[in-house]
Amino acid sequence: MNRIDLDGRAAVVTGGAAGIGFAIAERLAASGARLALWDRDAEGLATARQALDGVETFAVDIADPGSVARARDATAAAFGKIDILVNNAAINGANNKIWDIPVDEWRRVIEVDLGGVFYCCRAVVPGMIAAGYGRIVNIASIAGKEGNPNHGHYSAAKAGVIALTKSLGKETVDTGVIVNCVAPAAVETAILRENTPEQRAYLLSKIPMGRVGRPEEVAALVAWLSSEDVSFSTGAVYDISGGRATY
Repeated sequence: MNRIDLDGRAAVVTGGAAGIGFAIAERLAASGARLALWDRDAEGLATARQALDGVETFAVDIADPGSVARARDATAAAFGKIDILVNNAAINGANNKIWDIPVDEWRRVIEVDLGGVFYCCRAVVPGMIAAGYGRIVNIASIAGKEGNPNHGHYSAAKAGVIALTKSLGKETVDTGVIVNCVAPAAVETAILRENTPEQRAYLLSKIPMGRVGRPEEVAALVAWLSSEDVSFSTGAVYDISGGRATY
């Protein structure tokens, strides 16, 4: 594993207790970053604390702006700053046709997967601007580009994450804060296993490499995007899809 230089940087990873988020946390820690994990899974956070030396953990509901603001303040108090924000936390939602998605489920998926990214960026960006430096990496999805059938709420939310990334990247372009997003295809996580067997088969069939991604593969890309090496790219979408995305 090559080591990205994140020495002295303070990073927040949302949804960092498991899956892609935990893999990202491991990779950032290996690159020298100090870590704060924001997650609503208290048990998962306890496990992460045992696995990662010196990590700070905060129970956060990213769909609650007040909870996000409190976590922001506590993290800034612990580290003195927040240099890196990785917006990874998301929920899957059940596989249903658009007309069969319950309204409450639609609202919850949009509020967590898109609203949560907005609330976290809104809370953290002003401090980054004041410091003259920041790196934000939003975890979108290939579903946000192509629209997966039977997954309209998730696809719509991730499309929103892509658009938010582009807007915020333009708004912070002269501040030292760089904003990009990553659009994975299916990755081997608990969220993938929440899909029906038919949906998983559909997702796999779309990947020319013939396999799903691994969390550590996404983490490697995120670590680079979190670094000073990324200095002339903002508002961009980086596909990691085993060949599914070709544009």
